[in-house]
Parts: sequence; C-alpha cells; structure tokens
Amino acid sequence: MENFIGTVCAIFQALSDLVWEFPTNLEWYSELPIIGKLPLVILLLVGTGIYFSFSLRFVQIRYFRSGLQTLIRSRNAEKGIRPLTSFLLSTAMRVGPGNILGVTGAVSTGGPGALFWMWLSAFFGMATAFVESTLSQIYKNRQGDSYVGGMPTYGRKLLGGASWIGVALSFLYILYAILCIPAQGFNAISAMVSVSANVFDFSAGSDSILIWIFFAVLLVIATFSVFGGLARITQITDVLVPAMAVIYVVAVLAMVLLNLERLPWFFYAVVTEAFRPEPIFGGALGIALSQGIKRGLMSNEAGQGTLTMPAAVSDANHPCEQGTIQAIGVFLDTIIICTLTGFVVIMGRLWTTSEAETWFQLGRLEKFLASCSELLGNGAGEAIVIPTISVCFGVFAFTTLLGFLSFSEICAREISQSNSFITCIRFVNLSVLAFGMATSIAGFDLSELWNLSDFANIVMVCVNLPLLYVGFRKVRKALNHFEHGQGTFRSETFGEFVPVWDEKK
Repeated sequence: MENFIGTVCAIFQALSDLVWEFPTNLEWYSELPIIGKLPLVILLLVGTGIYFSFSLRFVQIRYFRSGLQTLIRSRNAEKGIRPLTSFLLSTAMRVGPGNILGVTGAVSTGGPGALFWMWLSAFFGMATAFVESTLSQIYKNRQGDSYVGGMPTYGRKLLGGASWIGVALSFLYILYAILCIPAQGFNAISAMVSVSANVFDFSAGSDSILIWIFFAVLLVIATFSVFGGLARITQITDVLVPAMAVIYVVAVLAMVLLNLERLPWFFYAVVTEAFRPEPIFGGALGIALSQGIKRGLMSNEAGQGTLTMPAAVSDANHPCEQGTIQAIGVFLDTIIICTLTGFVVIMGRLWTTSEAETWFQLGRLEKFLASCSELLGNGAGEAIVIPTISVCFGVFAFTTLLGFLSFSEICAREISQSNSFITCIRFVNLSVLAFGMATSIAGFDLSELWNLSDFANIVMVCVNLPLLYVGFRKVRKALNHFEHGQGTFRSETFGEFVPVWDEKK
C-alpha cells in the first residue's frame, strides 16, 4: 500500500513540477538572471495582480477602510450568510498549517528576504482577490434562503451560459478538495500528537491506542460538522477562527516583546536579504524571490478561485462590498499571520548558531518550534507557549479542513440539489480525510500528500486566471457603479441581467 501511494503521489509530483517549473526547466530560460528562477505561473499571478491594481487604481488601498467598516457593522443576513461570517469562513481556509509550515519552509530555503517578496505578492494579490470575489457576487444564484456561486457560476456565465460548463468547473473544484483534504487530515493528526507530547510529555506512536482515539474523535467531529451543512460549519468557524487567530497573535507578540532588541535586525535582514541573500540560503536573488512569491500566493490563494465560494454566499449590499472584504482577507493571511511566523523563524536566527546544521535537517513544524524555544529560553514561558502554538496549528488544520468540506458541498449543490448526491460527496470527502489521517499514523512523509495539493493548486490557477480576464470588464463596470453611488445595483443600472440583485432591490 505504501508503495502504491508513493507511486501515485510521484505521478502527481511529476505533473505538478512540469507545470510549476515551466519554463525554468528549459536551459536557455534558467540561465537568465533573476527571472530565470521564476516559473511562468508565478509571473502570471503576480503580473495579474499588478495589472488589476493599476487598472482599478489600487482599489485595495482606497477601499481598505471601507472593507473594515463593512466587517465591523456586519448585519444579520436575510438570505445566505452575513459578510463577517463569509469572511471568517474564507479565513478558515486561508489561515491554515501553511501559514506556519509554508512560511518556515520559504524562509529556511530562501532566507529572510523571502518574507519581503511574500509581502509584495500579497499586496498585489489583494487586487486579484477583489476581482474574483466581486465576480462571484455579481453572478451568484439563490437556492431557497441561501446563495451559491463562485468560480463555477461566473465561469458558466462568462463562457456562454451552457450548464455543462458550470458542472465541469464544479467537478474540478470537488476534485481539488479531494486532492487537498488528505494533507489536512495528516496535519490534524500530527498536531494532536504534538499537543500530547508538549502538554502531557507523552509521545504517541503508531501502535498507541491514543492515536487511534485521536483518529476516531476527529472523524466523528468532521462528520458531525459536514452533515450539519454550511450553517453548522459557519457556527464552528465563527468561534474557532477568531479565537485561534487572536491566541496565535498574542503568543507570537509575547515572543517578540521578550526579544525587542532583535526587532531592528529583523527588518534589516528581511529588506537587505531580499536583494542580497546569504550564501547559506543559496545566495541567489531568484531563490528568495521565487520562494517568497510562491508561498505568499499559495497561502492567501488569490487568483486560484478556491475562495470564491464563500464570497458568493454572502448577503452583501453590493458586489464590490464583498470584494473589499476578501482583499482584507489576503492582508490578514499574509501581511499579518505569515509575518508573525516570519518573526519567530527569522528572529530565532538558529542558522547563525552552532545548531544550524541540525536545524536545517528538521521538519518544518520542528524548525518553527525550535525557533520558539530559542526566543523563549528555558522556563515557564516555553512550557506555556510551545503547547499553545501546537494547539493553534491543530485548530488551523481543522478549520482549513472544514473550509475544503464546505466549499466542496457548495459546488456539489451547483451540480445537483439531490440529497443522495450531496450525501455521496460528503462520504467521499470523509473517506479521503480518513485516508489522510491513516497515512499520518502509518508514518508517511507529508511531502507526498503535499504533492497532490501542489498539483491541485496549479490546475485551479490555470483555469481561473483566464476567467478573471474575461470578466474584468464586468468588475470595472461594477466598481464604477459602487464608486459613484448610481442607485441600487440591479439589472437596469448594471446593464446586464442579474436576477438575484433585482430581488434585493
């Protein structure tokens, strides 16, 4: 079984590398200075964000405050879910284990400068998130007292309206979720084991009854959440996401306050090494650049179309209102949460100590926890913060998992309202979750499951980006209406039939 799984993952890895690395895998391109380290996909994602930013006159800056006010004043929804709930649901997907593992991996591979390029990609990614979320709102549909939509819906509308297009795009997202869920199940079990080791000083091996109890508990909770539908999942994310985000922020800020003397060096290292990386990290600008941009884009998911589902189900007053909120989601994920992880890893400076060789050989979570220990020193602080970080990691994995499960169901409802079909999709998702947790128990390498996620991510990017360009003219038209207050957004004022918005007027 292990050989079979390894073979399957290797096939997906080869396909993923073929697309992710193109054209850096061509000799003539790879020899170009700096740009030769950047694959076409990254250039397209960043280039799209830059184009949207300038074309929309940096909407991510001009309406940042407005988006915050919309979140603060978020009202109860008449249909669908309120904007704040939608924001938290999408944040549950964005803020996950990748905010710890991915950032740690990017910094340990590309150096502190990778964080600078992460910031830059996130800034332009905010504009991309605005465009795809606004499109989701323009073309959402109503089903009973709920809304459905996202990439499958606006893709169908923009490409002629044929139902098979929406069905194909919905199946594509369901496949994306199926490929990504195993890694989240793996992370959830790994986090539970880490918590037991750090809190109770007890290491649970694969032959331990405790780890199988973890397996059963997580599967039962996931099943309970999924079969409660979107309403139950949002009730859970409404509580867990802000709670864990606040706890994680407080824990990291406590480490920063204990090491304030290192703060000036942190900013100096990030900015200077963005353009002049140390030899220990490869010494090449292209490595820091590619690591930072790739991790930033994959963390906040701007341009992938994967977070357009929660954007569509929100009961917003105007399509652009939800666009500004989703742009803030990118800011929260990368500029805040990822930066906090960067604080720990960079301020820990373990690559400058005698333990550098050992540190580089550790896994990503172990690297991060070792950096925490370095900042805290031995004592009560370490005994409290390390278990807290482990718990946050586990909850991040669980809320991300709920995001995949809920968005998959939204797409399933776009295909069919049949209860038997929805139930089938739920069982398939729970089965691949059980598979992911079983691979963790069996001691598999997480990188093999991440190969599946990398492949799924690149497929979604290649499908969604062209749709954003096709629909960009619609977004500009909606933004013009939003900026000039031309009455209620509806078919008459938009110049195109949008029945959901006619109902709201």
